[in-house]
Amino acid sequence: MMCAAPGQSTLEVKLQALQCHFTWDLNFSKPKLLSLRDKLQDIGTEEGYSWLGHIYNLQGYVHFKLGLPGDAQRFFGKAAEAFRQIRNTVSDEGAWLVVNHGNLAWLHYHNGEQAESQAYLLKVNALMRTYPSPSQEELHPEINAEKGWTLMKFGADEKLRAADFFQRALRMQPDMVEWHTSHVLALVNALKISNKELGADILDKMKIAKEHDPDNLYLAALYLEECAKKGKKIGEEARELARRVLRKPVSSYSGIKPLLRLYRMYVSMDEAIDLAEEVLERHPDERYLKRCAAICYKMRILLDRYSPLERSIIDRAITLSREVIPLYPHSSLKRKIYLANTYAETNNQVEADQIFDELLESGLDPEGAQMLYNYYAKYLHFFRKESYKSIEYHMKAAEIPLASYYREHSIRTLQRIRDRNRNRMCGHISKFLANLQESE
Repeated sequence: MMCAAPGQSTLEVKLQALQCHFTWDLNFSKPKLLSLRDKLQDIGTEEGYSWLGHIYNLQGYVHFKLGLPGDAQRFFGKAAEAFRQIRNTVSDEGAWLVVNHGNLAWLHYHNGEQAESQAYLLKVNALMRTYPSPSQEELHPEINAEKGWTLMKFGADEKLRAADFFQRALRMQPDMVEWHTSHVLALVNALKISNKELGADILDKMKIAKEHDPDNLYLAALYLEECAKKGKKIGEEARELARRVLRKPVSSYSGIKPLLRLYRMYVSMDEAIDLAEEVLERHPDERYLKRCAAICYKMRILLDRYSPLERSIIDRAITLSREVIPLYPHSSLKRKIYLANTYAETNNQVEADQIFDELLESGLDPEGAQMLYNYYAKYLHFFRKESYKSIEYHMKAAEIPLASYYREHSIRTLQRIRDRNRNRMCGHISKFLANLQESE
C-alpha cells in the first residue's frame, strides 16, 4: 500500500500511481516543448490518423507544460474522441482511454478541481478492471504502445526504451501492424542519432516491417536509404517511391523528408531540388514542405561551397529560409542560424553578422545560448578568421553545464587547439579545461 509523503494528499498519491504523461518523467525545456508542439502539428490528421489519439494526448500535455490548461483540456478531449473513432469497436470505451483519463485526472487536480479529478481517477480504475492486461507482470499493451510512441519523440536512449515498450505490447497483441513498424522505426532512429551502423538484424526487421506495412512510405524511404548505403543502385526505386509519396496527404509521416535526403545522397542533388519544388508547387502553403525544400537548397549550397553557384539557387535558398522562419515563430533559432550561414557561404557577411548580432542580444535560455555560441564560434573561425574570438565563444558554449552535442563539440575543439600547441591562448585553454573538469 502506498503511503502519502509529507505534504502529499491521498488523491495525489493515487494520481502518482497512474500511467499517463504526467507520471512518465517527460522532462522538456521550453524550447523543446515549442519545437515538439510544431512537430506534432506537422504530422497532420490524415497520414497520422492511426496515431491521432496519441498525438492529441501529447499535444494536451505539451500545452499544459506551456501554461495553457484550457488548450490542454481541449486536446485531451480530442484524444478521447479520436481513440473512439479509430478503434471503431462496439463499446465507446477500452484500455486505450486509460492514459487519456489519467491525463484528465491530473489536469483537473492541477486546476484545483478535486471532485472532477477524483471522478476521472474512478474511471481509470473501472477501465483497468474491465480491460485488464493479458499479463499480470506487464502494463496493458495499449498503454505500452502509447508510452513507446511518446518516448519516440525524445533522444536516442528514450527511443531504445520506446522500442522496448513496443516489443512488450507486441508480445501480448502481435496483430497490430503499426506497432511493429514503430518498434522498427524506434530502433533505426536510435541508431541513426547515435551515428551507429544498422546491423543485418535491423535491416531484416525493416524489410519484414515494410512488407507487412506497405503503405508506410516513411519506412520505405529509410529502408531504401540503407540499401543504397550498402551499394545497391536505387535510382528507379526511389523515383517510383517519389510518385507514391506525391499522392500522399501532406505530413511529416508521409516520407517526403527521408526521401529527399535519399535523393540528395544517392540519386542527385538536382533531382532532389526538382522533387522538392514539385511537391511545393502542389501544396504551396504547406509550411512543412517549405521547410523540406529549404533544407535541400541549404545542402546544395554546402555541397557546392567551393564552386561558383548560380544566383538563382542562392536567391531561392534565402527566400525559402526567410519564408519558413515566421511559419515556426517559436522554434526557429536553428533556422535563423542556418540562414546566417547561408549568407556567409554566399559571401554576404553583412547580413550574416546582422543575424548573429540580433541572436546574441535576444536573451536566449541556456540551451539555446549554448547552441548559438557553438555555431557562432565556427562562423568566427571559418568565415571571419577571428580565431581568438572563436575560442572565446567555444568556451562560452562549454561552460554552460548542459550535456549536448554542441557542448561536446566545443570541448573537443578546445582540446584539439590545446593539443596542437600553436595558439597563444593554449595556456588559457588548458586552465579553462582543467577548471571545467574539476567542476563536473
